[in-house]
Amino acid sequence: MPSPTQRHVLSALVQNVPGVLAHISGMLASRGFNIDSLAVGETENKTLSRMTFVVVGDDRVLEQVRKQLEKIVTVVRVIDVSSRDFVERDLLLLKVQAPSGPKRAEIRELVDIFRGRIVDVGPEELMIEISGRENKVQAFIERVRPYGITELVRTGRVAMVRSDSDLSIADETAKATA
Repeated sequence: MPSPTQRHVLSALVQNVPGVLAHISGMLASRGFNIDSLAVGETENKTLSRMTFVVVGDDRVLEQVRKQLEKIVTVVRVIDVSSRDFVERDLLLLKVQAPSGPKRAEIRELVDIFRGRIVDVGPEELMIEISGRENKVQAFIERVRPYGITELVRTGRVAMVRSDSDLSIADETAKATA
């Protein structure tokens, strides 16, 4: 029986050199893999960056993506974060129509409920920052949509294996770079 389609969070530790992102995303696209989310940033080691991907598919798709990534010379290590106990976060910046008065007060209350922050205030708009799990960010978007979202931007997912896991990514990174 085939395994069900699911979201997989992968972390790739890559050499911090020009062209790595283009090479990896081009390779995945050329093989028909869709990246649902992507975040890239530096790590505690200046020579390495971490790419966090979310791909959708069954276990066969996950294994193919891993194998393809591991073939790339600039890729140091690939880890299936979602197979472990992990923490993930998305970041949202959103502008919403919020004229002075009761609507603005309602939006401020929603921001508080979702533990967000108002990061900019205009005469007719508020800019709001929300971070958390994907479902929290999505729920906030749906709650403020009726007020009139004028602009929205989200980061890709970032994720880390919890410290009490059997073998943390930091341990694997140390092994990979030794």
